[in-house]
Amino acid sequence: MNPIVTVQDAVTAFADFMEPTNAELDAIEREMPVILADVELLDAHIVTLDRIPSELDSRRIRRARRRALAARVALVNRSAGASLPGGAA
Repeated sequence: MNPIVTVQDAVTAFADFMEPTNAELDAIEREMPVILADVELLDAHIVTLDRIPSELDSRRIRRARRRALAARVALVNRSAGASLPGGAA
């Protein structure tokens, strides 16, 4: 008889130790503006996959790219400001 290993994986997949910690959830929440900006940029690119991008499409992609970059810069600035001792920027 061969043991069925996949049953144990299915049972332990929902164990308490598999849940994200509060620190991980806080990190996701801090990164959410970056995630949403990246999704918007992907959406802008997906729209143009099956056609030649129009001027409107190109502007939408440029705007989405700028928003994604701005969100990343804001995240880095918040992270750097929080890690500096004495509140120096």
